[in-house]
Amino acid sequence: MFRKIEAYIRDEKLDEVKQALYDIGIVGMNIIHVEGHGRQGGIELSGRSGTYRVDMLPRVQLNIVLSTRNLEKAIEVIQQTAVTGRQGDGVIFIYPVEDVVRIRTGERGPQALSYRGDIDDRSR
Repeated sequence: MFRKIEAYIRDEKLDEVKQALYDIGIVGMNIIHVEGHGRQGGIELSGRSGTYRVDMLPRVQLNIVLSTRNLEKAIEVIQQTAVTGRQGDGVIFIYPVEDVVRIRTGERGPQALSYRGDIDDRSR
């Protein structure tokens, strides 16, 4: 079985998180630049003209589909690398994935997700 990790992290943590994931063998991922807010509802900024609220903050959505056996390791790496200890560090969602098909080759399942040197290849 496969899982999809959808993680929302701070923009400034992206390079660090990507490198940490590469280091453990996660080589396939997508990112989307998004705006949003969580519990904090945004931030309040003060300037010469007074204070104002910014409720949609820039974040990065990181998407990874991987085998269930690698899920906890990837979550741990994202959580440890993305944390600043301040409000707005982000959130990780995990979804089930029924199947994967590589368009170019027609491969399905684990073969469609495997890359030379990835986390599954390293564990053989």
